[in-house]
Amino acid sequence: MKEELINKEFVEVVNLIRKAKYKAIKSVNEELIKLYWNVGCYISKKIENAEWGKGIITELADFIKKNYPDLKGYSNSNLWRMKQFYEIYKNNEKLATLSRELSWSNNLLILAKSKSDEEREFYINLCIKERYSFRELERQIDSCFYERTMLSNKVSTVRLQNTKVSALLRELPKDITKVFKDTYVLEFLDLPSDFSEKDLRKGLIKNFKQFILEFGKDFAFIGEEFKVQVGNNDYFIDLLFYHRELRCLVVFELKIDDFKPEYLGKLNFYLEALDRDVKKEYENPSVGVILCKDKDKEVVEYSLNRNLSPALISEYKTKLIDKKLLQEKLHEFSMLVESLNKD
Repeated sequence: MKEELINKEFVEVVNLIRKAKYKAIKSVNEELIKLYWNVGCYISKKIENAEWGKGIITELADFIKKNYPDLKGYSNSNLWRMKQFYEIYKNNEKLATLSRELSWSNNLLILAKSKSDEEREFYINLCIKERYSFRELERQIDSCFYERTMLSNKVSTVRLQNTKVSALLRELPKDITKVFKDTYVLEFLDLPSDFSEKDLRKGLIKNFKQFILEFGKDFAFIGEEFKVQVGNNDYFIDLLFYHRELRCLVVFELKIDDFKPEYLGKLNFYLEALDRDVKKEYENPSVGVILCKDKDKEVVEYSLNRNLSPALISEYKTKLIDKKLLQEKLHEFSMLVESLNKD
């Protein structure tokens, strides 16, 4: 007992060290980004006022390299990036401030691959919340995470504004639409062309880190083929998670074909079993997600119209989605939302 108490106290000391270390690294990073901002500002104003020509940046880089070899990171290309960094955010105080919480490499990645302030703000906030590494952020951008999230939000808005959607669906917690997406990209699975539901499930578990990156870091894994007993029979849920923000159990039912209305009956049965026998008193009602190869929007609408459980139908792609195609879909739904608002 005494040993357990001592170990607990030791862990508290380690946590103090880690917190202080994190704050120190964060402070250093903020000062570095502020420095790059100031250098970019200086260069930008010199060129804008015609005091410097464009060729002088190369001379500056060579000067620093020759006379101050201890100063790293001031190559010709990096100095131009500092100038670009300043010029893109100089009229957006909010993003300029937020960007200081990101590493320089993540800032450059967002600058290179984002086309609007809205998209930049999305990825900056995502990085701050999830503490993405460079590779994690790169994967999210390459998988069109922004477009897919915006599209999911638009789809949810259309459903909720559509008079055909049941009152129950309108009452689903708003946080759910932020957590779950309409389409998931599982390009990391490397599945065979004729994969089974078992292959899909095992592939997700095997590539768990990428799975959580795609679905969200608030998901805590509970188990695969999770057993629930009803009467004298045993039933097995494909994947069961707990979501920290929603404070509820989350069921993922995996399908290798298109969505069918009868899939909802099985999902509702699982949700009822979990809420009766597994859910804690302080937790929210369980949420179910049917992850299928494809779905017909009208079939989904009809199926969910009288459904009594918090259920969502999402599709998955095993290859990266074309960014232009997603942008076109996003534009379509934006126009649809505008027309519904006018009506």
